[in-house]
Amino acid sequence: MASRTTPTNAVSVQDATRGATTTAPPVAAPAPGGRRGRLGSPMLGVLAWLAGIAFFFPVFWMFLTAFKQEADAYTDPPKLVFEPTLDQFTSVLDRGVGPYLANSAIATVISVVLVLLLATPAAYALSIRPVKKTRDVLFFFISTRMLPVVAAIVPLYIAAKTVHLLDNIATLIILYTAMNLPIAVWMMRSFFQEVPKELIEAATVDGAPLRTVLREVMLPIVAPGLAATALICFIFAWNEFFFAVNLTASQAATVPVFLVGFITSEGLYWAQLSAAATLATLPVLIAGWIAQNQLVRGLSMGAIK
Repeated sequence: MASRTTPTNAVSVQDATRGATTTAPPVAAPAPGGRRGRLGSPMLGVLAWLAGIAFFFPVFWMFLTAFKQEADAYTDPPKLVFEPTLDQFTSVLDRGVGPYLANSAIATVISVVLVLLLATPAAYALSIRPVKKTRDVLFFFISTRMLPVVAAIVPLYIAAKTVHLLDNIATLIILYTAMNLPIAVWMMRSFFQEVPKELIEAATVDGAPLRTVLREVMLPIVAPGLAATALICFIFAWNEFFFAVNLTASQAATVPVFLVGFITSEGLYWAQLSAAATLATLPVLIAGWIAQNQLVRGLSMGAIK
């Protein structure tokens, strides 16, 4: 009996060993793109830094030139080491930049407020309560941005002259509002689509009216997107030049129109122009610095679907 069981046990052990040998998982080969992926990440970082430097360098050079004398601004090669002065800023202030800054601030702030008041309910309706022609409405909104402003300047000039609104700040407010409204609706719609529908349904079940749902539920969630939209509209309105230079003269002229005054038949006053441009960019920089946290969250809010 023992002589029969021993070979059987030996065979079973041998089969088990053979099975263990044959069923061992194969060793995974290294991915062919692994090394390329490890090398690509630092390369992308270097490219990002180079792109950032390329975009920032003109602003940095403008800031340096603003503290130079006019003679130092024209040197070849350019001077990196010089004696800084505030004479150019004094000259810009003496030329009366204050009213231009005030006109830009009034037109920009009021137009941004109007854009947000109009775009928020429109974006809410197009995102939460879409209708059959929602895509057509969205295309109509964005198609208005495709119209060249040069093609519309003559009718706008005639209309403004007819209603006696030439060289009037109200004209710029209306045009800036109409100019920024389409992009604001598109941005706010993408932000509203990120809000969970369960929250809206819960508020509706509790008996909250539409105005309460929008004010108490939706707006606190999309506040970063609202700040990002406001800042982008602020930048577009503050930097707008074509309407301001063609529809205003002196009373309602804005900062971009003021900057054109440094281009004369004698040439460019680079140092004074840089000082004026530095003052013109300060409101945008301050607004961006104040809303930087909300801006980052808002710009990334509607990016992932």
